[in-house]
Amino acid sequence: MNAKKVIVACGTGIATSTVVADKISEACKKEGISVNIIQCKVTELRSYADGADLIVSTTILKDKFDVPVINGLPFITGIGEERAIQDIINVLKK
Repeated sequence: MNAKKVIVACGTGIATSTVVADKISEACKKEGISVNIIQCKVTELRSYADGADLIVSTTILKDKFDVPVINGLPFITGIGEERAIQDIINVLKK
């Protein structure tokens, strides 16, 4: 199976996206899903979105994309994190 392309975007492309990317990577590994995770600033998202299977953002997106977008804030707050992980797994298994 080809690796799924997941874009993780946050305000700076460093701190919160790293936390989110690590958690997604760990969850996908447990589920046997091969992923290629790209971290970026939300302002860079458009340039990375081509060919993406999923976008996870810790901030509000102004643009619309042709791929599923999942709110990554639960990974930062811890509230609803399990649900967010399940939503990500469900999207990537399609």
